Amino acid sequence: MSDEISLPGQCTGVGWDKDGDTLAMINDKTGVIFLWDANNQKTSQLDSGLRDTLTFLLWSKVGQQLAIGTNKGNLLIYNHQTSRKIPILGKHTRKITCGSWSLQNLLALGSEDRTISISNAEGDTVRQASVRADPAEVQFSEMKGDERSTMGDNTVSVIIGHKTLFLYNMNDPENPIELAFQQRYGSIVHYEWYGDGYILIGFSQGYFVVISTHMKEIGQELFQARNHKDNLSSVAISLSLNKAASVGDNCIKIHDLSDLKEMYAIINLDDERGLDKLSWTEDGQLLAVSTKKGALHVYLTKLPMLGDCSNTRIAFLTSLLEVTVQDVVRQDSPLVISIDLEPSFIGLGPFHLAIGMNNRAWFYALSDDGAEKLKDREYLGTVQSIQLNADYAAVRFEGKVQLHVIEGDAAAPSADERDMRLFPEKEQKEARITDHAITVDFLVYSTNVGGLHYFYLEDWQFVNEYRHMVGIRKIFCDIAGTQLILIDDKSDGFVYNPVNDHITEIPNFSPTILGVLWDNSPHDKGVFIGYDEDKIFVYVYCKETVQVGSCLLVGMTKLPYGHIPILLYNGEVTLQTQSGKVATLTLSTHDYDVKAQSLQQTEMRSSLQKCIALHRFRDALMYCNAMNSNEAWHDLGKASLQCLEIDFAINVYRQIGDVGMVMSLNKIKGYEDSHQLAGYIAMFLEDFNLAQDHFLQSTRPIAALEMRRDLLHWDSALHLAKTLSPDQIPFISREYAQQLEFTGDYVNALSHYEKGITRHEETRDHDESCAAGVARMSIRMGDIRRGVQMALKMPSRLLKKDCAQILESMKQWSEAAILYEKGAYYDKGASVYIRSKNWAKVGELLPHVTSPKIHSQYAKAKEVDGQYKEAAQAYGNAKDWDNVIRVNLDHLHDPDEAVRIVRETQSVDGAKMVAKFFLKLADYSSAIQFLVMSKCNDEAFQLAQQHNQMETYAEIIGDDATHEDYQSIAVYFENERNHLLAGKFFYLCSHYPRALKHFLKYQGSDDGQALEMAIETVGKAKDEVLTHQLIDYLMGETDGIPKDAKYLFRLYMALKQFREAARTAIIIAREEQNAGNYRNAHDVLFSMYQELKKNKIKIPTEMNTNLMILHSYILVKIHVKRGDHLKGARMLIRVANNISKFPSHIVPILTSTVIECHRSSLKNSSFSYAAMLLRPEYKNQIDLKYKKKIEQIVRKPDRTEDDELTSACPYCGFNLANTDLMCPECKNNLPYCVVTGRHMVKEDFSTCTNCDFPALHSELLALLDTEDVCPMCSEKINSENVKKLTDTTRYLHPDDVSEAEASGGGE
Repeated sequence: MSDEISLPGQCTGVGWDKDGDTLAMINDKTGVIFLWDANNQKTSQLDSGLRDTLTFLLWSKVGQQLAIGTNKGNLLIYNHQTSRKIPILGKHTRKITCGSWSLQNLLALGSEDRTISISNAEGDTVRQASVRADPAEVQFSEMKGDERSTMGDNTVSVIIGHKTLFLYNMNDPENPIELAFQQRYGSIVHYEWYGDGYILIGFSQGYFVVISTHMKEIGQELFQARNHKDNLSSVAISLSLNKAASVGDNCIKIHDLSDLKEMYAIINLDDERGLDKLSWTEDGQLLAVSTKKGALHVYLTKLPMLGDCSNTRIAFLTSLLEVTVQDVVRQDSPLVISIDLEPSFIGLGPFHLAIGMNNRAWFYALSDDGAEKLKDREYLGTVQSIQLNADYAAVRFEGKVQLHVIEGDAAAPSADERDMRLFPEKEQKEARITDHAITVDFLVYSTNVGGLHYFYLEDWQFVNEYRHMVGIRKIFCDIAGTQLILIDDKSDGFVYNPVNDHITEIPNFSPTILGVLWDNSPHDKGVFIGYDEDKIFVYVYCKETVQVGSCLLVGMTKLPYGHIPILLYNGEVTLQTQSGKVATLTLSTHDYDVKAQSLQQTEMRSSLQKCIALHRFRDALMYCNAMNSNEAWHDLGKASLQCLEIDFAINVYRQIGDVGMVMSLNKIKGYEDSHQLAGYIAMFLEDFNLAQDHFLQSTRPIAALEMRRDLLHWDSALHLAKTLSPDQIPFISREYAQQLEFTGDYVNALSHYEKGITRHEETRDHDESCAAGVARMSIRMGDIRRGVQMALKMPSRLLKKDCAQILESMKQWSEAAILYEKGAYYDKGASVYIRSKNWAKVGELLPHVTSPKIHSQYAKAKEVDGQYKEAAQAYGNAKDWDNVIRVNLDHLHDPDEAVRIVRETQSVDGAKMVAKFFLKLADYSSAIQFLVMSKCNDEAFQLAQQHNQMETYAEIIGDDATHEDYQSIAVYFENERNHLLAGKFFYLCSHYPRALKHFLKYQGSDDGQALEMAIETVGKAKDEVLTHQLIDYLMGETDGIPKDAKYLFRLYMALKQFREAARTAIIIAREEQNAGNYRNAHDVLFSMYQELKKNKIKIPTEMNTNLMILHSYILVKIHVKRGDHLKGARMLIRVANNISKFPSHIVPILTSTVIECHRSSLKNSSFSYAAMLLRPEYKNQIDLKYKKKIEQIVRKPDRTEDDELTSACPYCGFNLANTDLMCPECKNNLPYCVVTGRHMVKEDFSTCTNCDFPALHSELLALLDTEDVCPMCSEKINSENVKKLTDTTRYLHPDDVSEAEASGGGE
């Protein structure tokens, strides 16, 4: 108990003033008012001056006025601040029993005279109303209406006769409302206004009713419950707790106003009977209930919400005399500390706890073993807050902060100035400290004049100061002190970066925000929350971004009622509850599933956006991989670039294959200048103004100019160039002018072209470009003379063309044509001269003109003038051959020229004109020829038929006619019995039987041609009947005369019957050989050999042998001609060994063999063949020139002869004579060289590039030094194309290769 006051009589009224500093009391014995001061606990007396009994007392809610009423209806209004007393006599005629002050400082009084008066603060009556019974419980409030009242408390409510509730609306005084209730409820005990015009009423029979004062709902009970069985004595509402309580019987029942149906708590007082009044403290912390026997029960409904955090540990009040410290991340066992008093503040440091009240604090040392009380300390004023670090405590009181060591002795004087310091300094005496924070290294405090001061504990001095535009109310530091949030007097929030003094306004910052917490997790350093009574706002701040510090609101989370956030770690908020416990709440922005694969696409998208917003890029990467969406990757890449996470962004853009972005980022990632780096990133993100700002602050500001030029932002580029690079202005002006010219702004383009001219020799090309622009723009602007003169002076052809085109569009033909001509654009110049009818100039330009259209126009003009020769020439230049032919025939009478042109150009229309011309001259052959050329085949046929010119027609028509044309001709010749031509044209129209019939009937000098055509017909027809018919004819079975075998050979070739053709070819070759036509025989066998090889048919051995012998004979001449007699002799020996195959020339061949062998020192071989020659059957045929020599060789024989040189067999490697073509070891026939006739050697293998026959590589190259044709096929060979072969399989084993190819083709 603080004090006890004795009154002269029974107390009739008691009340606290609005500040809770003064308690007023009255009694029924005296007119004295007793005033007790809570600050000094002294009582004073005030004489009211009223002589009747004082019955009523009430303090104003907003002022210092005290109203006192008497039992006779008199009123006194006392102003405690000015001590002025205003007596109002006769305010009522009887006892004043109740009253209420409004927030507008109006006083409503109720009296036993059954009236209600409403007065102002001076006591003047404003309103008065009469009621039916004694009033009680007068209250001011505001009725609900469709429109808000401007006067605030507009309604006086009062209980009438304990039965009804009277509502008097001052805006509508003529229509008061009186509400009656059911009789079973009993009498009205007490009522309370709350919310938006709701009234809670308690009735004596235990009922508890809620009504609304809105006119639409008036008279309706919104809620009704019987809370107490026997009686209800009082109700009370706590707006701060949002709770309602009723007392009755022997219990207190508490409801939540948001849901009255739910019972929040029941307090039973089993030992008490006659419970009376009920009341909450204003903050709802205490609930008091009195009894009729004078007892008072006070209940603690909620603990003071005191708490603090240090890193991941929190300290909070768990009962009035108990503080709990626990680590909410490590989940260690909580440390419970008993204290000696109910604290009003708590501070927690890494190793200490501070609690206290008023101007005193107690410090505890914390350890794993428990808490040890260190000391207590008094300060120079009431402590508002305390902050601790490992060594120091910073205590704020009455606009000051005292910094002192925690474990130092406050009583003992200290020599070390670092033990204690008081802020602000003397020079800041006009400033009051409004908030403070302490970190490991810094004490930070804010002032009411906008100062923000950083005091560095290590050096014991200020290191940073910032001046805000208005006073700062609150500050909140992160753990390191490198990021700070301040709330100013305008309730605006800002993030301050002390490193670079940069301040960022917090977007969408609610003025209702009560506090801020930084996320203490090392992974979410930029995340913080602001909270008010019902919401948590989540923000992300990034110091290093393209925006130079950006802050974004990323989401909101509902805050449970009555909870206060005390710690934020990794997206989880630790909440302090009113019951002295803590709860954990995961923020909605951090509520995402780390198992991406189990989510739907929309859920993954939402989670991805949360990760990106929180700058949790590693988590976002997981969702991007799962979604595999280009849009998602782009969002992640853009966000990482915003935060200057270059390496991470490179990996992201690699994932989506954005090569350009990856290359660009790789190029800039090494930049150390943060502004330059941010500038390029902003440019990549297309925020060009921001990019420019960064570039201008960087060490390379010229990049801003380069960017603007690249973007074609010419105005900005020119503005930048003035300060950054004035020498670039002419070049930018030129580029700007070019764009303006393109968009049609010729006036400004001309101006910028003129500004671009430098008149420096080193920029001559640039100046010429500007001058060209001036010329074009001058013409565009109408200054044609200036523009044309400039264009003519300048060497540029393109400029002349551009200016001429502009002039042409302006229909300035003369000037346009001159410029075209000067620019050597003769076609265009002539075209414009034609428009202006200047034929003379057109004629001058014609030799240079290539356009057929212009030549044609000129030709028409000349033809009209009768100058036909010039017209024909011009038509010729225009390639208008039909008109050339027409002019030559009709005007120049030169049919030869017309015919020549028709033959050269194959003009159909021209041919028609020439045909008509010859028809007039009765030259039917020529007429037919040109009719056919003009595709008039029917007319040509009729003309040929009429004038017996069918052979001419047939010859002319060639292969270009239709089947019908060929058939008509064939029938004609059939009727004329011209079997050769009839057969030919039946063949062309595919009537093969009739064609063959006519070919076989033909008898004439060129019957060979008929047989050739017959063979071609049968080959094309592929008809067995026709084939047998022709074979019978060729064999002589039809007419008894066998035909030349070559026709049979050709037939088999035409029928692709290659084996039969091969046998026939051997017969033909044998006949040719017998006749001495060795080259013909060789060619027949060679061509047949190639055909068989081409069609992959095995070569007959006889054909191969015959071809080899004939080729050996042909090689003799080549070797002898080249002077290589030994090789010639060897080939002659091979031929002489097969002399029977050369019956026509046995003696000459043997003679040559003897001579060449003798010449080559092959004496034994020479003797053998000489002896053969001297046989009786050959002796007389020997040439007389050689006869004696041969006889001498036989008479004096010399049998000496060197063995022939050997070389390896290409199959088995056995050494055998060079000219031997069969290996005695492996029995293989060896391929022979077409150059020497020797067998091939694997190591010296090549082939003819035309016929593919093998040849020794060295010998073939030696031959090509003097010759250029192949001895086998007689085709030219380029020595550069001859290559030595390493793989000789297809020449040594041709049958295996053919089989492999056949099987491969079959597959």
